[in-house]
Amino acid sequence: MDTYKLRTILNTLFLILALASIIIYFTAHGDFTLFIYVCGAAIFVKLIEFFIRFTGR
Repeated sequence: MDTYKLRTILNTLFLILALASIIIYFTAHGDFTLFIYVCGAAIFVKLIEFFIRFTGR
């Protein structure tokens, strides 16, 4: 798979997870466990994209 396509997919997934975490944050009403998991997943996806971008793979 082309690196550019993979980065685009990862960025799109990051944006979806980030939006989901914002929605969960404002609608969770005290239970922030799901917010932590979704936000952590978004950060993990962004870190993968970051490493792919700067390693040149």
